[in-house]
Amino acid sequence: MNADNVKSQMRKGVLEYGVLLLLRRQPLYSSDIIRRLKEARLIVVEGTLYPLLMRLKKDGLLEYEWVESTQGPPRKYYRLTAEGLALLGELEQAWRELNETIEHISNNY
Repeated sequence: MNADNVKSQMRKGVLEYGVLLLLRRQPLYSSDIIRRLKEARLIVVEGTLYPLLMRLKKDGLLEYEWVESTQGPPRKYYRLTAEGLALLGELEQAWRELNETIEHISNNY
């Protein structure tokens, strides 16, 4: 088993959760999402993020608005919908439960 492959799969598994967490407090432009994910050491490229954003929008979890920019063309800012916020709450609970499970296994066996 290759540890790098496992780590890559783990990162992919939390990417959607991470994006929803970033959008919880404020709308963000896609490059801001990428920058913040990189700052958090969850490396993602545009080719990975854009399909995810489109899928989340199609699923009714995100919406966007075009905002005029002084530095070029209008920018698309993404934000959570009510459904996205509800899913985020479920994911936060699932994350807590999973973390507790791993800690239990790690500390007891």
